[in-house]
Amino acid sequence: MVPVREVAGTKVDQVIVGSSVNSSFRDLMTVCRILDGRRVAPQLSFNINPGSRQVLENVAAQGGFMMLLLAGAQIHQPGCLGCIGMGQAPGTNQVSLRTFPRNFPGRSGTKDDRVYLCSPETAAAAGLFGVITDPRELGKLMAWPDVRNPDSYLLDDSSIIHPLPPAEAARAEIVTGPNIVPFPDFEPLPDDLSAEVIITVGDNISTDTIMPAGNKVLPFRSNIPAISRFVFEQIDPEFPERAMAKGSGVVIAGENYGQGSSREHAALAPRYLGIRAKIAKSFARIHKANLINFGILPLTFREPADYDTLKQGERMLFRGVRQLVASGTTEIPAEVNGRTIVTLLEVSERQRQELLAGGTLNFVKHGGA
Repeated sequence: MVPVREVAGTKVDQVIVGSSVNSSFRDLMTVCRILDGRRVAPQLSFNINPGSRQVLENVAAQGGFMMLLLAGAQIHQPGCLGCIGMGQAPGTNQVSLRTFPRNFPGRSGTKDDRVYLCSPETAAAAGLFGVITDPRELGKLMAWPDVRNPDSYLLDDSSIIHPLPPAEAARAEIVTGPNIVPFPDFEPLPDDLSAEVIITVGDNISTDTIMPAGNKVLPFRSNIPAISRFVFEQIDPEFPERAMAKGSGVVIAGENYGQGSSREHAALAPRYLGIRAKIAKSFARIHKANLINFGILPLTFREPADYDTLKQGERMLFRGVRQLVASGTTEIPAEVNGRTIVTLLEVSERQRQELLAGGTLNFVKHGGA
């Protein structure tokens, strides 16, 4: 992370404002005011991804839609789009400025991407000048646009389909194509867990590294068997086949495992492949919650040095693990080649019940609340 001035002057090929963050009314309307009466640099594409249909409606009501169109911007439907590599991929070695929260290498859909994350103001300035520009330079062209959120927003909820009465809903037909398959059944936590170390990874492994984004992978998001073939593809393409063959597996990781996007498939797909525990020095908060949701034990090393002793292919036995989880104990020992490694399970009582059930859906199905 660096101040804009340290990379100012870098030629820009693409600008994208919006997606899941920096796409509210004030964000987009500020960009509209900056571009009003001006044209974006001819060598770049300037894209707008509204945060919602309501945001787009309110920007249009304030005249912002025409400001963007006349400036040469391309306006898209609300959605993730370029943030997850579904379209809007930059050219090879091209510079793309984006107001998204993620820029892991290759996530844009281009292997050799050069993606910078920035504010909407910086994005708009780069759009006008064609290079990364400190937005304070805009003061030479205009008074700063003082955009305020309105006291009330336009709200059109005519497209919302409200739930049917229960009796009528029970008769509704759910139409699916061949790429939408039923959600897999997951077994409860066994009394004893014997599992092989399928892979060991380092620090700061992102959810993109676990479950890649992009247009090759994400079309299978409703087909868990198919999307699971891509787990850890970037660092170990043989992982899915090896995990499935072993039937029950463990992933060993360093610090901050599961950082980045809160993508449930980064937990769901490994669970489908038979991963029942992940042992790390530390977990990213949301990924840890997702592991619990799908019945994967999120264990941490009591002694971080134990991380260096575990190798791929070793078998771990968590003797009496179900009873230990149910009892509320924090320490979960694992037997490995004649030695014992102590791991820690630091979760809430409800999360323990979810782990025992094999995941949150199982817990709810069987009357949990």
